[in-house]
Amino acid sequence: MKNNNLLSLLILIVIGVAAYFIVQTVRETSQAAVAPFQQVNEANRALQTQVSNLLNPTPTIIPDPVTYINEIRALARLETIQYSVEKVVTCQVNQGTFDFAFGDKVLFVGHGTVIGGIDMEKLRPEDMHFENGVLSVRLPSAEILVATLDNQKSYVYDRQTGILVKPNAELETMCRQSAEQEILKGALEDGILEHAQDNAEAYLIKFFAALGFPNTIFVSDQG
Repeated sequence: MKNNNLLSLLILIVIGVAAYFIVQTVRETSQAAVAPFQQVNEANRALQTQVSNLLNPTPTIIPDPVTYINEIRALARLETIQYSVEKVVTCQVNQGTFDFAFGDKVLFVGHGTVIGGIDMEKLRPEDMHFENGVLSVRLPSAEILVATLDNQKSYVYDRQTGILVKPNAELETMCRQSAEQEILKGALEDGILEHAQDNAEAYLIKFFAALGFPNTIFVSDQG
């Protein structure tokens, strides 16, 4: 009886070892069969990435290592007012009956800054006169000190190009230049120079008073 039990146990061990090797063989065979598909999928993903990079390239900016400084000039500008202006400009070519084929149109939204003030370098000693406790000052006329387009806030809102032509490369540049001019024009029409002059006088009255001249008047060239 003992011999029969040992024989049965030995048979079970042999069957278990055989089953283990069979499972391992099937697993390795399965992995070997799946591996080519994984390689194909990885190749497809790599190809899709390359195609995406070609269709949507990331701009590379390479500044010239050499910097040319043309001029250095000391400034004594009193900025007294700032305008932030938004202007919508439309630039177009070949508009008309066949604009769908040959036309090109850009709708541009420009954001800009205009700063007015006084250039104090133009104030000469003879423009200031103190008599009988009164300081008379002939201020330079207010002027536009800065008028610039904010490229980060400005953008092309819409562009329509005919089916038979390519986009005009200069059209957006023209829109930007026109927007900058219109922004400056709008500030001037709103009276930025008058406001800048008034603000400068109000500030300088306090400034001269702090220096010991409590009575200050501003005179014009005709005064």
